[in-house]
Amino acid sequence: MIQKHSFKKYKKSKFSKQKTNFVLKKSDKINYKNIILLRNYIKISGKIIPQRLTGLTAHQQRYISKSIKNARYMSFLPFVRLPTSGRGSGY
Repeated sequence: MIQKHSFKKYKKSKFSKQKTNFVLKKSDKINYKNIILLRNYIKISGKIIPQRLTGLTAHQQRYISKSIKNARYMSFLPFVRLPTSGRGSGY
């Protein structure tokens, strides 16, 4: 008797994993004073970009998050961006 192979069908996820091109170089120093580097890891709304999108290691992501929070506390980075005075701003 011939056995039929049962192949599991894998569903494609709803969200495609698009990793950003933010690559940390060895010369890049991650600290709260390096604002230019930290701005790459913050969305326009002010949220920190998650690890699955940045492509960083867990250690690097933790250090980036702590540096962003510290920079916000020291007022180098804003907590949220104010809406522009354009169309639909509500002000």
